[in-house]
Amino acid sequence: MSTSKIHLTIPFELAKEVNKLAGERGRSKFIAEALNEKIQKEKFKTAVKECAGAWKVENHSELTSENKVSEYIDNIRKQSSERLKKIYNE
Repeated sequence: MSTSKIHLTIPFELAKEVNKLAGERGRSKFIAEALNEKIQKEKFKTAVKECAGAWKVENHSELTSENKVSEYIDNIRKQSSERLKKIYNE
């Protein structure tokens, strides 16, 4: 990945914490990782908002109670296990 130099102004106490956690030689990497995490969270939040209302309970009657959800998950796990046994001839 190519890099770019930028100038940031942040509160002094925040800079002190970054230096304490990452060290002066690790600031750029620490801040880049923190920015990447924040960007991914924001993208996820946007995707969730855009999908709001896409799930309709009436379209998924198999998932309307805790017991039904457990049964559904157990069934998926069983099918997955059976599929793997077929693949690996067990």
